Amino acid sequence: MLSPWLRVGRGLGLLCAVVVIGTGGYLAFGFGLLDALYQTVTTISTVGFREVHPFSTGEKVFTIALIFGGVGSALYTFGVLLETLVEGRLSESMRRRRMQHRIDQMSGHVVICGWGRVGRTVARRVAGYGATVVVVDSDPERLEGIVHPFVIGDATDDEVMRAAGIEKASTLVAALTTDADNLFVTLSGRSLNQSLFIVARARLASAEAKLFRAGANRVVNPQEIGGARMAAFALQPNVAEFLDVVMHDGSLEFRLAEVTIPQGSALAGCSLRDSHLRDRTGALVLALRHPDGTFTTNPDPDVV
Repeated sequence: MLSPWLRVGRGLGLLCAVVVIGTGGYLAFGFGLLDALYQTVTTISTVGFREVHPFSTGEKVFTIALIFGGVGSALYTFGVLLETLVEGRLSESMRRRRMQHRIDQMSGHVVICGWGRVGRTVARRVAGYGATVVVVDSDPERLEGIVHPFVIGDATDDEVMRAAGIEKASTLVAALTTDADNLFVTLSGRSLNQSLFIVARARLASAEAKLFRAGANRVVNPQEIGGARMAAFALQPNVAEFLDVVMHDGSLEFRLAEVTIPQGSALAGCSLRDSHLRDRTGALVLALRHPDGTFTTNPDPDVV
């Protein structure tokens, strides 16, 4: 089956062929080139101008055939073009509705605002851990070919954020271009979902404190992190490479993971020794984070 746009091309080609045949026919009847082309175009378009000169019987028969051929070709081309445009819009509309319905059914997903280099990297990493991602961006062209559900619109608009399911999301990543936009997104996300975990991008160090005050749980400055990693590779390349493999590669037989012990768990209030985590799961506890936010690294087996 031919693609719609190939059918449109075929119709245009047929219309051009009718023009060539019509011009050639009038040339054969003794018309000049310009007169032949003019007579062909006015005949096909049915505008009703007068003939270049009075027609003979043969010229009249040829003109009648040209009218049928030209009008038929034009109607076919216009019909196929209209069908293609309507089908394309309907198909896109139905696809968007299905995608929105899918987003409406989501819960505990990650909303990423901004589909730039940072947003793409975050989505790839997050999806690699099995999390569901919804992307928000105002540029439709930037979202072409995206594999994740998305919402086209201004991320600073509450209605757009609601369409992305922010009220049922677990995490918001504000990765827009400017600190001001990320500040608005952070405020919006926090007002719509008090339990939301918000990670915001900061371009300037002066914006970090503002983003925290707006409700961000974590603020990341890509330039600072990039500089720190480059320094680590410059001074301790083997250690830096090992940490990269552990955190992102997945080729080793172990990985770093964060585990939350909820209230009421059998492990709550239990020492590491009595929990037998190593025996039961093979997990090695590298650090404990206490309710006050402090860490205990390489904890003693008797630590609760």
